[in-house]
Amino acid sequence: MARLFATEKAGGSALYKLHAVTVFAGICLVLCYRATHVPAAGAGRAAWLGMLAAELWFGFYWVITQSVRWCPIRRRTFKDRLAARYGDRLPCVDIFVCTADPQSEPPSLVMATVLSLMAYNYPPEKLNVYLSDDGGSILTFYALWETSAFAKHWLPFCRRYNIEPRSPAVYFADSDNKPNDPRTLEEWSVVKDLYEGMTERIDSVVRSGKVPEEMKVNHKGFSEWNTGGTSKDHHPIVQILIDGKDKGALDSGGNVLPTLVYMAREKRPQYHHNFKAGAMNALIRVSSVISKSPIIMNVDCDMYSNNSDSIREALCFFLDEEMGHKIAFVQYPQNYSNMTKNNIYGNSFSVINQVEFAGLDTWGGPLYIGTGCFHRREILCGRSFNKDYKEDWDQGIKTQHRIDQTEEKAKSLATCTYEHNTQWGNEIGLKYGCPVEDVITGLTIHCRGWESVYNNPPRAAFIGVAPTTISQTILQHKRWSEGNFSIFLSKYCPFFFGHGKIRLPHQMGYCLYGLWAPNSLPTLYYVLIPSLGLLKGTPLFPEVCYMTSHISVSYDLH
Repeated sequence: MARLFATEKAGGSALYKLHAVTVFAGICLVLCYRATHVPAAGAGRAAWLGMLAAELWFGFYWVITQSVRWCPIRRRTFKDRLAARYGDRLPCVDIFVCTADPQSEPPSLVMATVLSLMAYNYPPEKLNVYLSDDGGSILTFYALWETSAFAKHWLPFCRRYNIEPRSPAVYFADSDNKPNDPRTLEEWSVVKDLYEGMTERIDSVVRSGKVPEEMKVNHKGFSEWNTGGTSKDHHPIVQILIDGKDKGALDSGGNVLPTLVYMAREKRPQYHHNFKAGAMNALIRVSSVISKSPIIMNVDCDMYSNNSDSIREALCFFLDEEMGHKIAFVQYPQNYSNMTKNNIYGNSFSVINQVEFAGLDTWGGPLYIGTGCFHRREILCGRSFNKDYKEDWDQGIKTQHRIDQTEEKAKSLATCTYEHNTQWGNEIGLKYGCPVEDVITGLTIHCRGWESVYNNPPRAAFIGVAPTTISQTILQHKRWSEGNFSIFLSKYCPFFFGHGKIRLPHQMGYCLYGLWAPNSLPTLYYVLIPSLGLLKGTPLFPEVCYMTSHISVSYDLH
């Protein structure tokens, strides 16, 4: 049977290996010179030995990097084969979006992301979109309520004209998307006016900080805020704004709408909320009583869907008859729309996206980076790999249920005390106790015998907004560096935790990021000490000798 995806070796690997051999020879020569020419005594000796230590570290770190650069691979999917083979028998998908603060994450931006996810090129009755609001803000709920109404017009518009991208904020901002056909232009203008009206109402409510009283009577969900509460102290809220199982939940074209759910897990000052990992685990439990889809996708609230076929591409890996049973999750890269030409802060992650994750895919799969990822639900719930295991792709809650009863049951799963004396955050769900909970969760999944896949299609699957200032960039990299280094120093160090469970190059690939933080020390030493040595006349490098030769030239003047 024809495969649903192909694996290809990246071009130029032979040339790179030749280059790597020459670099390795150069490293050996540098270390040999440094070790055999140590000064006898004085300040120069200490500086020289420090240079030797720094160069030993750089040599070691270079060897570690070869694990992800030696033989990268590329993946290519065949969506036409998926459609021909499975037709309407595709599995249901739960989509998780996490937000926390309506001030730092504007609700209008978050709603554009939600709309892009609801508009996937996928059967809408099999899509369930969940928004986790860790701030428990009535402003965010109001924005989602507005979104549920606008989706009735936006989704059929996307399907009718097969537009890309399906974020209305991005689509309408590009003047090239304005159609020339008068009929199409008329509908385009109507939908654009509806979107701008919705955005203006959301922004107006956020600026005022208050939802008008006359609007609160239009949906029972607003009563959840009658008892007060703050972003750090509030009861659990679960509201199903669109029930995809309800035959009356139709868009303007008469088609079923995806399920849309708002969740704010309970927060109390005396209980640790475990940040994004806690929100994700609450979403896993809440979705288990509303939809319980076998596939879970999660994305950050500022990473809109740029490719409406991303779900189908991910399923090409999960549903492949030969290799699909081994795959735990499919990771897409992070791409950004606000990159400048020079990209002075290095936030495009070009090396990570184009080289390193493709190299990790060779040895067992890329890291889980916390966004743009498709997981099997049962693996997030702690299942270990078994070659005889068969996934039930038809699982999920398909029967119609009473919304009020389902919401009350879901609320009980989002309380602060639910996880007490359970394995949530340890053996089940995302890991707790680490700033980069996504990385340590992915490592645990790999160590349970599963593999992951890196998919980087020609059209980016997700696009977000990168830090634009040096302070934002430093803060982000500080969190990543500290988090990955804490993993390296913990019991989850890939060299120990992964020993005998994942291959050595895979362990090295994980440590590549775990050693970001200590790598800064020899780098700083190498930047400062040679400069100071030059000022003081202390030689730390070989002297360069120039050899001249006298060449006599005779000219024939005749």
